[in-house]
Amino acid sequence: MPLMPGAESYHHEAGQVGVLLCHGFTGTPQSLRPWGEFLAAHGVSVSLPRQPGHGTRWQEMNRTRWEDWYAEVEKAFEVLQGRCTEVFVAGLSLGGCLALRLAEVHGPAIRGVIVVNPSIANDVPLMRLAPLLKWFVPSVPGVAGDVKKPGVTELAYARTPVKAAASLPELWSLVQADLAKVTQPLLVYRSAEDHVVKPASVAIIREKVPQATIEELTDSYHVATLDNDADRIFAGSLGFIRTHASVPLQRD
Repeated sequence: MPLMPGAESYHHEAGQVGVLLCHGFTGTPQSLRPWGEFLAAHGVSVSLPRQPGHGTRWQEMNRTRWEDWYAEVEKAFEVLQGRCTEVFVAGLSLGGCLALRLAEVHGPAIRGVIVVNPSIANDVPLMRLAPLLKWFVPSVPGVAGDVKKPGVTELAYARTPVKAAASLPELWSLVQADLAKVTQPLLVYRSAEDHVVKPASVAIIREKVPQATIEELTDSYHVATLDNDADRIFAGSLGFIRTHASVPLQRD
């Protein structure tokens, strides 16, 4: 299946500190590539995989479920762990949910977690109907492109594949049930105005992960990694990694 131009995975080998970046539902590595390139330029090894069903056609994504996306980031984590002394995980939207799941499963093997507008709650009424709708409707209008900055385009599907979406409640429930297992340092960026993910997800994190640091973004919408606050996210995440890594970055 041909890839959308720009949807390719991104990897960079640097020093002994690595970060795994997880893109969001119906999105592509393009939404996180500037973040990955920034961290790479400062001596961090970066892995940004393309998840199955993404970056091609939404019809292809309807053949995948959350287990497929998680398996891909799990594989990327294991590869990164094999060549780095310490690994951080990070993600945008549903990618934040996947990053939190990795932290729940792997515990101390993950040094810290960074999430941007994470999605861990079924807070959209239409999503509650997805398990039924999937038998009748193949797709609904997409949620991509929620960016405030003029002239910026997110590379993602214009349609939401319903069969794929119907698998999300299971993942959300699993992540919520195990949030107490997230004992690593956790940095959360939340846009004050987000038209995709409602405040419930961050509220749950605030309640169940007491060590979480939550920072509000005042000049970005959902895809904040491509928006006006991107530089703040990039610099803040680098500072977070430097603070919590026990070995220096390649360029430090």
